[in-house]
Amino acid sequence: MDALKPAKCTRVYQKKASGAKTERPELMKLLDNPREGDVVIVWNLDRLARLLLQLIDTTVLLNERGVELHSPTEDINTTTPSGKLTFHIFAALAQFERDILRQRVNAGLKAARRRGRVGRRSKTLAEGDLTKARALLRYGAYIKVQLAAELEVSRRTLWRALSQEADT
Repeated sequence: MDALKPAKCTRVYQKKASGAKTERPELMKLLDNPREGDVVIVWNLDRLARLLLQLIDTTVLLNERGVELHSPTEDINTTTPSGKLTFHIFAALAQFERDILRQRVNAGLKAARRRGRVGRRSKTLAEGDLTKARALLRYGAYIKVQLAAELEVSRRTLWRALSQEADT
């Protein structure tokens, strides 16, 4: 947001989901609202789209409506031939970077699985803490909300741990 302040944007669309997700309501609002002669300013091209095809499609859609695209970080302005060339080069590099990152993550996950690790977060509550929680609740020393605060976990984490125990 700080990088967009010098551009004096009149309307700001701030995404709340990953650029890789297909459903992006703020992007849909952005694409529905600009009129001919408007300029869409994005801090970085990978904020607009993560896949090269998405980025090109979005840019073509904006151009068909007479809307310019400007990215101050990459100094790209699609109204000029050199800006268009720079846009395509940076779009290809962004796609390459994303693919490399995905490749590294997948390699790390495979290596972890070979070592017997499963791809999920570790338990927040140690077995000793869970035993302590059961005892304190059984004897009425704490209510669940107080106990969660005492164990420094969220209420949901405590509820989930206790309910998994009850299910088994």
